[in-house]
This record gives sequence, C-alpha cells and structure tokens, in this order.
Amino acid sequence: MGSDIPGMGYSDSLFWHRYIEILHQQGIAPPTDRWYVKRSEQYMKALGGKELSLHTQHDVTTYFSKLRKNGGNLQNWQINQIVDAVKFLFNTIEADWFSLVDWEFWKEDDPTPPGTPFNAANQAPESQAIEVPVIKRQRRASAMARCRKEHQSILKPLVVEIRRRGYSIRTEQAYESWVCRFILFSGNRSPESLGATEITAFLQYLAVQRKVASSTQNQALNALMFLYRHVMKQPVVELDEFARAKRPKRLPVVLTRADISSLFQQMSGRDKLMAALLYGTGMRLMECIRLRVQDVDFEYQQIIVRNGKGRKDRVVPLPKRLSDPLRQHLNRVNTTHNEDLKRGFGEVFLPHALSRKYPNAATEWRWQYVFPSSRLSVDPRSGNVRRHHIHENGLQKAIKKASRAAGINKHVNCHALRHSFATHLLESGYDIRTVQELLGHTDVSTTMIYTHVLNRGGKGVVSPLDGL
Repeated sequence: MGSDIPGMGYSDSLFWHRYIEILHQQGIAPPTDRWYVKRSEQYMKALGGKELSLHTQHDVTTYFSKLRKNGGNLQNWQINQIVDAVKFLFNTIEADWFSLVDWEFWKEDDPTPPGTPFNAANQAPESQAIEVPVIKRQRRASAMARCRKEHQSILKPLVVEIRRRGYSIRTEQAYESWVCRFILFSGNRSPESLGATEITAFLQYLAVQRKVASSTQNQALNALMFLYRHVMKQPVVELDEFARAKRPKRLPVVLTRADISSLFQQMSGRDKLMAALLYGTGMRLMECIRLRVQDVDFEYQQIIVRNGKGRKDRVVPLPKRLSDPLRQHLNRVNTTHNEDLKRGFGEVFLPHALSRKYPNAATEWRWQYVFPSSRLSVDPRSGNVRRHHIHENGLQKAIKKASRAAGINKHVNCHALRHSFATHLLESGYDIRTVQELLGHTDVSTTMIYTHVLNRGGKGVVSPLDGL
C-alpha cells in the first residue's frame, strides 16, 4: 500500500504505518482507515507526485477549493473525510504550517453519512448510552504547538485575561495565535525580553513580506498591545515607524432588486430563509447565525440583535413575508430540541455568567439558537456537550453557488445582502439616520457610502456621448 507514491523521502511502509497509527489514535478504526489512506493518495496524485515535505499551505487550500467547485456527487460527509485525511497526512509529517490552515472552514455543515443513527460522538448506536470521547492529538508538536507548550507562563495568563473580559472564543484564538507567531518570528524568545523594536519588525514583516490586509495587521497589533498592557502590565513605548498595510477604499457591492429575486429563486430551505433575513433586516452574517429564539418577536414584527458589532443591541424589522416560514422553521427546531432533552442533552451556550446565575436557562427553549447545528458538539472551553449554532461557511457557500446559478456577474456574498438592504431603503426615500440606526453604525459617515448608487452614473453626471 502506497509503494507507488513518488518523492516521499523515506520508507513508504513506515510512513503509512505512522499515518494509520494516528488515525487509530483519533478513533478511526478499520476498515474506515483504508478510506483515509485512499483519500490521501488521491490528494498526492493530484499534486503530480510532488515531494510531500515540499507541499505548502497554498497547495492544500487550492486543492480544497477545487474540490468544492468540482466535487460532483460527493456528499458532505465524504468531503469532510477528504479534509480530515489530508489533515492527518500533514499531521504525520509535522508540517510547520499545519496549525495555520483553518481545517474546519473547508468542511461541510452536516458530515453525518446517510443512515447513521443519532449519537453525540457518531460512534455508539442510539440504544447505547452516549459517551463523547475526549480525543487528544498524539503527534510530535509543530512549531506553533511547541511554542504554546514552551510559553505557557505567558499564554495562560493571556487566555485568562481574555475570558475575564468576556471576549469571544474567536478573539481568544486569534490573539493567542498572533502572540505565538510573534514569539516564533523573534527567535522563540519570551515576550518579556522583547519590546517595541521587535514588535515594529514583526508588523513590518507582515505588511512587506506577507502582504497581509490592513485589518490583519491591525489585529496582530491589537493582540500584542493587549498582551503587554493587560497581561504583562508593561506599557509599550511608542512604536517606531513601520510599513502600514494599506486599506483600499472599496465601494460596496449592491445587488439590484432583480438580482435579489434571481438569487432567491436558486435557493431553498434554511439557506433561503437565512439569506432572506440578511436582506430583509440588514443583519450581519454572524448576527443572524447567533439569533436566539427569544430575540424574534412575532407580535411586534421585529428582531432584537443582541451584542452586535461594538457590543451594541438594536432592533430591526421582521419582514411579514418571513413570519410564516420562520414560525415553521422554529417548530422544527423545537422538535429537535425536545428530542435532545429526552436524550439528556438540550443545552446551549450562554454568554457571560448567565449559566451560573440561571442554572436551568441553558436548556430552556427561549435561549436556543434559531439556526442550530445539525449535530451536537463538545464546547472547547467547558467540555459540555451542546448544540451550537450552525457554521457560517454553510450559508456563504450556498449564496456563492446560488449567485453562479443565477448568472449574477458580481462578487456576491452575505454582506452584499446587507449592502443591498441599506441601498434599497435609501432608494425608497427613508432617512439616512433611520438606515444608520437599523444598520447599527456609530457614525453616519459610514452609512453615507451607500448614497453612491442613488445618483445616475458617476456622480450623477450625464455622459456627453448621450447628448449626441
């Protein structure tokens, strides 16, 4: 097995023995493990026999991108199996860039093979007691993993401070990752021995050599400032001049009403309902995904957006056309929730300290997500088995696919629906202050960007060609 794979650089049989060992450690038993080997061989064949140690993060993401586009009749669970197979492949050779790939991003939302009985870990049959095994990654650590292990004295207080301030788990992961990258860039030295000079050099490197976006560079800067100011209690002196990643001034992509109708005609089910909510309310993608049942007010025909950007709450209109579809959707979600309760689950994540203040609130219907995941998962912080909200890339991919099917020659994404909501309201004569409030913008100048499409042509100028 695997003996015809060129360019491995070491014994093929030894390599595959290690690979299968890792599969078994992750709970992937025979005969399923053979499918992972087959998926890995298909990946390496697609790369033309390139030596595995020379593969890059770009090679992997390009392969996954092509898989999405040309996947044919592959089902969601098969795509997820391919992603995991390639993931374990580079786990085995301990690729330095392993932790930089967002493996979960490339997975589909519902990975369960058809006919698989419900269980929390997708292991035991439904009749048995459900146990969620804690799977520990058994591999020699990558550079990032070694950094996390060696610098616990800095990283642990960082995580504690982030959680104490109530920041999201994504912020926690991003900040910890940037601190590790900064440490590795600086020769694996502790931040306690580093200062403004090293920070400046790191930010310069990101902009000049890595060519990151301005938002990425700013996030790295914020992470390091947070570390020094709030964790190490060492105010950083003023940074030297460094190359700033430029933030291009982009005009928003706005769809016409005909485009919106064509887009929705290519969608169905939950994805269509969510896309219609984005356009009908102006919500951001994550605001929609994180909606709770109690935030939908059918009587007043409104939705309360909790803890939006800038930690602000606001009220947006609930389109009348969506009232009945949303009620029907919630009835189905309620049925799933009741089944979870019967199985001893039914918990949902509660923000801040609400779980301590109201111990039973996590299982109450009103706190459940409007758009829950199709499967249970283990909370990475508490270890509790819960039903979280769906992953955002499911809707993102559905909108991309629908826009291609509708023949819309624009860069259509979830945020384009929010842009279209604002622009169409202004076209209908609504006051810009009203639109600002609905969008949750702090400054009206941010909302003013949508006025660019209200004029005909560029700046409302009539082309001289039309006067001939």
